[in-house]
Amino acid sequence: MALETILLAVGPGDADRTEELARAVIDVAGPTGANVVLAHVFTDEEFDGVVSQLDYDPAGEIDPDEVASRHATVRHLTGDFDEAGVEYSVRGRVGEHGETIVELANEVGADRVVVGGRKRSPAGKAVFGSTAQEVMLNAPCPVTFVRGD
Repeated sequence: MALETILLAVGPGDADRTEELARAVIDVAGPTGANVVLAHVFTDEEFDGVVSQLDYDPAGEIDPDEVASRHATVRHLTGDFDEAGVEYSVRGRVGEHGETIVELANEVGADRVVVGGRKRSPAGKAVFGSTAQEVMLNAPCPVTFVRGD
């Protein structure tokens, strides 16, 4: 199976693990020539907060792709991809994290999804849920989990 498209899904908790995420994606996308779709998924509340910080005109239409491309985590990752010569595009989506990542993986025809997360106990996953777990169970392709410290 050739890797043509890698979906790297980032969210609000990934700012502290951008180096690990970039390295995991570059290590695969670089040698295979895969295109990376860098997606930032926002809940409605997160999106409204980011939009207010970015000083958008509230009367105008706001494009989630543009908001995602201006987000600090995405800018850091795109800088790493530029430096490594990895081709990428940026997508922004508003919705529930896990479900929206799976939808986007289907939409872009992802051959691999990369998500970040932190170590949790089994009880912690049961009580609080886990975006990464939802993606791993429902994605249409293999999922690489990049654990933060």
